[in-house]
Amino acid sequence: MHTLNDPIEWKRVEQILIAHYTVGTSGEGADAYPPLLLFKCMLLQKWLRINSDPELENQINDRLSFKKFLGLSFDRPSPDHSTFSRFRSRLSKNAMDQINSEILRQFETKGLTINEGIAVNARLVKSASRPISKKEIDELKKKRATPQGKLDKNGKPKKFCRDLDSNWVI
Repeated sequence: MHTLNDPIEWKRVEQILIAHYTVGTSGEGADAYPPLLLFKCMLLQKWLRINSDPELENQINDRLSFKKFLGLSFDRPSPDHSTFSRFRSRLSKNAMDQINSEILRQFETKGLTINEGIAVNARLVKSASRPISKKEIDELKKKRATPQGKLDKNGKPKKFCRDLDSNWVI
């Protein structure tokens, strides 16, 4: 994420944002999220093809790299997904065009381009199967070659069993 954060002069982007987005500037009520933080959230969503605002919220809460990119402290939660949609609807097309032009101009002066990517969400799941050794595979093959090896523990013909020809070995 630092490769995305470092080349951009965010002060210039923030100046454009503040000129067009005045929500949260009054001293009344709870503190609003800074417009730059919300805009960076929109960039993550666009550049990493995150399909929904709730998913963006989850990704920000899950990834330390996203929080670091946003300047959001690790113990502070992401803005709510409804905050993203309100921000998007309140920011004019003119403002978006100016900010987009500014970011592209900055990238151009540094010889950079942006390609969209995909945020991959993966989780580890404990498998019911486990790899067995080459020796165990050979023993099972020998057992299955016998009449007894074709029967289950109740003495009935086996319906399902491990495929020994397509097995990982250790």
